[in-house]
Amino acid sequence: MDLPLAIENFIFELERGLDTSFSRQRLNGSVVLHTEIPYFALVIYLAGNTGRIDVNNTRSFHIDQDQILKDSRKILSRLYSLLGKGRVIYGRQTVVARIDKRVALTFLEENHLQAAIPGKYRYGLFHKGELVSIAIFSGGRKMREHAANYRSFELIRFCHKAGYRVVGGLSKLLKSFINNFHPNDIMTYVDRDWAQDSNLQTLGFQKQGCISPQSFWIVHKERYLVEHAEQLSELKEIYPMGYLSHNNGSTKLVLKL
Repeated sequence: MDLPLAIENFIFELERGLDTSFSRQRLNGSVVLHTEIPYFALVIYLAGNTGRIDVNNTRSFHIDQDQILKDSRKILSRLYSLLGKGRVIYGRQTVVARIDKRVALTFLEENHLQAAIPGKYRYGLFHKGELVSIAIFSGGRKMREHAANYRSFELIRFCHKAGYRVVGGLSKLLKSFINNFHPNDIMTYVDRDWAQDSNLQTLGFQKQGCISPQSFWIVHKERYLVEHAEQLSELKEIYPMGYLSHNNGSTKLVLKL
């Protein structure tokens, strides 16, 4: 199967890091990788793919070629962590502390796949003085369907340091935030490219619906969010060598307190 060199290198590194091998299937401008140990499917959408693929209820991860070209290290690290690799630290071994905007943004830029956002409230977990996890929260928001003093906060970003898994880390960060601000609820969005069933539900979060897939105009390593037809026409004119792609949308989860 002839694949771009960057994709072949990525697959090689992933197989080596997980100590496994993949079977491959080429389908609709994508390559679908399957492995039994650990059991999951990885769908890599090549440039010019024709749409998202359903892998029949198998635990799956969906990644676009441009993301691998731009952030292969981060993607490998996240897959290793989700699939049980990496150094394990337990939340009870860490200390929670508020962190400043600069520290939070630097950590996110190094370890999170999405854009770094400072939020309003920033918490970190430290292990022997080393920052190993962070959680970023919004300010409190009024909700029209609730009383005037009701406040909802959003968990905007959460991630571990590359190469680490902090078991119980998010739970500890949430408890500290809740003790400080006493929210009525905390909501968040989970990327369905990475999680069809979120483990946040084990912490008490409940599904509150799904957000529709988003469209992007892809230009080599960069992606531009497409929100309406006129914008797509403009992007096509500016970047004629680009192509259209989509994600799987996201799941909205709410923790009621």
